[in-house]
Amino acid sequence: MKPRPLTLAFTALFAASSLFAETKPAAAPGAPAPTKPAAPAVALPPQAPDVAAPKVGRDGNPDANFIRAHESFVKIAKEGKTNLLFLGDSITAGWGGKKAIWDKAFGAYQPANFGIGGDRTQHVLWRIENGELDGIKPKAAVIMIGTNNSGGDTAEGIAKGVTKIVETVHAKSPATKILLLAVFPRGTKPDGAFGPQQEKLKQVNAILAKLNDGKTVHFLDIGDKFVSGPGPISAEIMPDFLHLSEKGYQIWADAISSKLAELMK
Repeated sequence: MKPRPLTLAFTALFAASSLFAETKPAAAPGAPAPTKPAAPAVALPPQAPDVAAPKVGRDGNPDANFIRAHESFVKIAKEGKTNLLFLGDSITAGWGGKKAIWDKAFGAYQPANFGIGGDRTQHVLWRIENGELDGIKPKAAVIMIGTNNSGGDTAEGIAKGVTKIVETVHAKSPATKILLLAVFPRGTKPDGAFGPQQEKLKQVNAILAKLNDGKTVHFLDIGDKFVSGPGPISAEIMPDFLHLSEKGYQIWADAISSKLAELMK
């Protein structure tokens, strides 16, 4: 299935603005072209964590990088070769820079990395509703998403978004076993100590743990592999207290390898 067109709201919004555009007089010959003022930011309605939505920029237009990455993932899906799928945000996307670890840990499983930086639950949901699962029936999907929602959404709302993603994956590929990872810990600058967002993510993870059924959904919390006790987070593992270093990705690979081997049989 081709990605369906973005919502008509974008078209209506910009069509309406063009109707009221002011006609400009022609510039005198040889006169310098007038500087075009920056487009004002468009106030967008809040995006619910469990309602599919594409990522948009401040001007209300679909984010070009997001759409480009999504289209590349749809193309990969159409090839029908993916047997292990990773879904997530920039933390998942970061596997792209750790090829040696990725290949050694997951290469035998015909893996695909569908991570996009800055994604929230609603963005991942939109992506898998619009072609990223069409053409593939992976044996397993590793899902870790939600940290980018933690600044504004409630713990319950974030958990609903993740739950909707799990449900959508199974609606499109019922036999896929999901390895649902607890949202990784995050610290605050400058020292990596835990802050309010981490407390919210702990609540999210407590809700997500209830999705584990030992059959089609396997919840796994590997947060203590990155940090022990109350923190702070080590900059050696998470240099900015959110994204992983090479050492952090090796920890991730090691922490899920045995479970993945079980799910990929």
